[in-house]
Amino acid sequence: MSTIFAKRMETLGTETAFEVLAKAKALEKQGKDIVHLEIGEPDFDTPKNIKEAAVKALYEGYTHYVPSAGIPELREAIAEYISKTRRIKVEPEEVVVTPGAKPIMFFAILACVNPGEEVLYPNPGFPIYESVINFVGAKPVPIPLLEENDFRMDHEYLKKKITKNTKMIIINSPENPTGGVLTKEDLKVIADCISNRDDVLVLSDEIYSRIIYEGEHESIASLPRMKEKTIILDGFSKTYAMTGWRLGYGVMRKDISQKIAQLMINSNSCTCTFIQMAGIEALKGPQNEVEKMVAEFRKRREVIVSGLNKIKGITCKKPRGAFYVFPNIKGTEMDCRQLGDYLLNEAGVAVLPGTSFGKYGEGYLRLSFANSIENIKKALDRISKALEKR
Repeated sequence: MSTIFAKRMETLGTETAFEVLAKAKALEKQGKDIVHLEIGEPDFDTPKNIKEAAVKALYEGYTHYVPSAGIPELREAIAEYISKTRRIKVEPEEVVVTPGAKPIMFFAILACVNPGEEVLYPNPGFPIYESVINFVGAKPVPIPLLEENDFRMDHEYLKKKITKNTKMIIINSPENPTGGVLTKEDLKVIADCISNRDDVLVLSDEIYSRIIYEGEHESIASLPRMKEKTIILDGFSKTYAMTGWRLGYGVMRKDISQKIAQLMINSNSCTCTFIQMAGIEALKGPQNEVEKMVAEFRKRREVIVSGLNKIKGITCKKPRGAFYVFPNIKGTEMDCRQLGDYLLNEAGVAVLPGTSFGKYGEGYLRLSFANSIENIKKALDRISKALEKR
């Protein structure tokens, strides 16, 4: 029987986190106790003031269509926030609000990259980058993020990979899955490489910009002449524990924002109206809950890094941002998928194999420390005992 699916569907990838979660949930149904370190979402509740703002907006009638690029009040709030935090002047017309930040990834590549053109992206990195690059028929060019370089881009390697066919460079800092953070020097190297190229854009995924443990977040858009070359991707999911609310945005030149808004018209019409009102409260309201969450993540980081480094066969660098560790498991003499399956089935600990984030993730696991210290300690004990049994 002939297939009904378009050929392009064969190029579309997925997120292994949800597959591992499904396996873990199936084991829980069988009565097995599982510690979840696989899913990348804060385990905190959305702050009360944000929830109250959404409920208030519902009862005030914010339940209808609004402009596809977002309600003016939220676009203004985002422009003000990005202007302040990135030290650049942003106009509301340069902001597009989307249902979650992920559509900015999809729309930016779809709107700006032609089939056959090259897109440089971090590897290991968020798997949807490569998935969308392939989907639009472009050529994915992985830039390895190696442990010996603190999971940052190698400058000379990057320079060699930029060609006349390069159309976009994707960066993510703080980074998923490694917790690595690009320095100002790293960003300057990227900027210098494309300073004379009006045809190359940077998609800067800054979704973890508020979850950083040393220093301050640096955005490539803040560098001279880079604002017009940069599409900033950010949102509310990680900072405000709003993953299920689906509220994100992109900041970009007006000509690009018009194209992204056009894609919104053709796909989603608009982002949920009362949720956008909650987004205004998130940005303009008190930030103490965010600060408390990051302080707690910092404590958990110490526990999980220290604990992993005590387990034979595992070494772990301390991440500078996000809420993930990316331990080296080569000393266990198992590949990352084998070890991931073993820990799930034998130890009751759900983790992700490094290759879920690209081929350069072999030899590593990703563990999310968006879980309680009690559960993190339980997971570490189980991992240690399971490896001792082998």
